Amino acid sequence: MLVEFSVGNYKSFKDIVRFSMVSANLTSKNKGLDNSNIFEYKKSIKLVKTTALYGPNASGKSNLIKAFKFMRNFIINSSKESQVAENIEVESYRLSTSTEKEPSYFEIIFIINDMSYRYGFKIDKDKIHSEWLYRTKEREVNLFFRTNKGITLKKGAFSEGKGLEAKTRPNALFLSVCAQWNGKISFEILMWFRNCGVISGLEDMGYRSFTLKQIEKTDVKNNILAFIQKFDLGISDLNIERSPYTKDILPKDLPEPLSKFLIEQGGDKTTIYTTHKKFNDKGEYIGKETFELDHHESDGTRKAFSFSGPLLDVFQKGMLLIVDELDARFHPIITRAIVQMFHDKDLNPNNAQLVFATHDTNLLDNTFLRRDQIWFMEKDKYGATILYSLVDFKVRNDASFGKDYIAGKYGAIPFLGGIKRLEI
Repeated sequence: MLVEFSVGNYKSFKDIVRFSMVSANLTSKNKGLDNSNIFEYKKSIKLVKTTALYGPNASGKSNLIKAFKFMRNFIINSSKESQVAENIEVESYRLSTSTEKEPSYFEIIFIINDMSYRYGFKIDKDKIHSEWLYRTKEREVNLFFRTNKGITLKKGAFSEGKGLEAKTRPNALFLSVCAQWNGKISFEILMWFRNCGVISGLEDMGYRSFTLKQIEKTDVKNNILAFIQKFDLGISDLNIERSPYTKDILPKDLPEPLSKFLIEQGGDKTTIYTTHKKFNDKGEYIGKETFELDHHESDGTRKAFSFSGPLLDVFQKGMLLIVDELDARFHPIITRAIVQMFHDKDLNPNNAQLVFATHDTNLLDNTFLRRDQIWFMEKDKYGATILYSLVDFKVRNDASFGKDYIAGKYGAIPFLGGIKRLEI
């Protein structure tokens, strides 16, 4: 479960910004909304199941998601030998001389098996400047702390790190090294990050392969088909066909060396087929018609298929899914239905969480989202991203969030003052 994520001096973030999934103490007339959209952790912390990120283009929404993705990938990969001689691919805030030579900052608070962890680090392209890990059960305890002078372990609390201090390169995370050496706590944390999904709503091919692997399991295929059928796409069945690469299958204009390589490697071409019902001129069902997903179905249908695997996976594991441009190529009703799935206790019994960037103002509805589920992003006059929640505003319970947002009451909208002067 994600509690809080913070980032500073990274891409468009100059100062440290903090994004939180902690539910605010709101007075709401909609008790049904409160019961469905939040869940309780240990009777002391209430977390929201979904949060929406709003803001104009280039405001930093994607950069916040990239920041989490960078942290995730760096934790998973930094200790690998392939990273020995490489610089750290971190990009600091470039619009201020005060940040050019300063390290970037990342910190996250999350929960694994009823245990809360706070982990973070400061890095630049050459090395890790500092790194820390805290654990909270009754009280917060420091497990280790790293500075330029060395790594200090909490005696008896993080024994898995003992002896690994000297094995940790300047450009590798100590947490990742401990996980590589099968440390119980560190490996559990690494797997938490690995199970978090970070995907783009614009480029679904990147996670289609995951869905294809999932659909080969009969029970998962039925769930994926049921998921797609919820969106009234007219699909009654799905089938996957794999064919070995041959000259007849490969495109004619493919360069000969690449064509030869694919055939020699023994790879398979994967084709996804959808089945639709066929009717005669009297409206009577007479059979089925098969279509190839990539050639005959819409962009939205293809995205729904690719998206189904990661979505159902996080429901099963009770994990976190972060999606940039969730609404891209989806009808607003489908976008709303996907978010609603996370609020449904039957569909989401393990309290999986969704963080998504969107421009769909139809979701800004006080009967659908609480104020602590709505976050805004915009840039200040120096080009730095600032982040804030609708909770920061005094808003009536019956206010029209969407209408007020478009009217500019919350900021985070494009300023088009000079558009009338354009000559077309």
